[in-house]
Amino acid sequence: MTKHLELNAKKSFGQHFLVRREAIRSIVAETLRCPAPMLLEIGPGGGAITGSLLEDGRPLFALELDEEAGVVLRERFAASENFHLAMGDAVVLPLPGPGPWAVVGNLPYNAATAILTRFLVEDIPWQWMVLMFQLEVGQKLMGKPSEKQYGPLSVLAQLVSRMTRLLKLGPSAFAPPPKVDSIVLTFEPREDAPPLDLRRAFLGWLHQSFSHRRKTLSNNWAGIVSPEQVRGILENEGLHPAIRAEALTPEQCWRLFVAFQALERIIH
Repeated sequence: MTKHLELNAKKSFGQHFLVRREAIRSIVAETLRCPAPMLLEIGPGGGAITGSLLEDGRPLFALELDEEAGVVLRERFAASENFHLAMGDAVVLPLPGPGPWAVVGNLPYNAATAILTRFLVEDIPWQWMVLMFQLEVGQKLMGKPSEKQYGPLSVLAQLVSRMTRLLKLGPSAFAPPPKVDSIVLTFEPREDAPPLDLRRAFLGWLHQSFSHRRKTLSNNWAGIVSPEQVRGILENEGLHPAIRAEALTPEQCWRLFVAFQALERIIH
């Protein structure tokens, strides 16, 4: 029995350990396609993916919140000089090296979107990310305008990165099995991504714009920006004054945000 199966999966951490060997091999191979000089693994658990990554020889920095998993990882990889463990919450933990990174992670269900958001809005030099999510979260990230899944994180992720689907996994690929399917996505940074220093403000603008999905963009900004100002911005973009945020493409969202910014009324 491998070490990761000896861990007690903790519901509070959203833990479901990947055990399907073919999936592990695919994730490792996809991660190592990136030539970044350092590897970063988020939530390694008992090290099912970690061991194969270490064989590549590059420095591997692992971020782990679970103290029990930390004990297992230290014991299992004590002889690996390129293994470095940092304990703490990946949402806020300072990264333990300069990068640039190839990032991989079976993200805990209860923190996956917060972790991804951090890597999209902070100055973290990642060159490639291979991340696992609940299928529903993955569908939201890859959602298209007017689809139910489409929302603020869809827009931001699609403008910052190119996403491709690597794997879809059922509950039997994990121990303990979750109640939902999972998906592994690969992220490549876009050269034309929004400037880093504007991404947090842009995400705030998106949340306000999508705050009531069935309301128009103008109504969602009522009391913050005047209807006349919103109407003028939409007209300049050739958009109907009653358009909803969910109907906008990511590129249209960005252009509207830039126009709103010119009013100096954007919510931060």
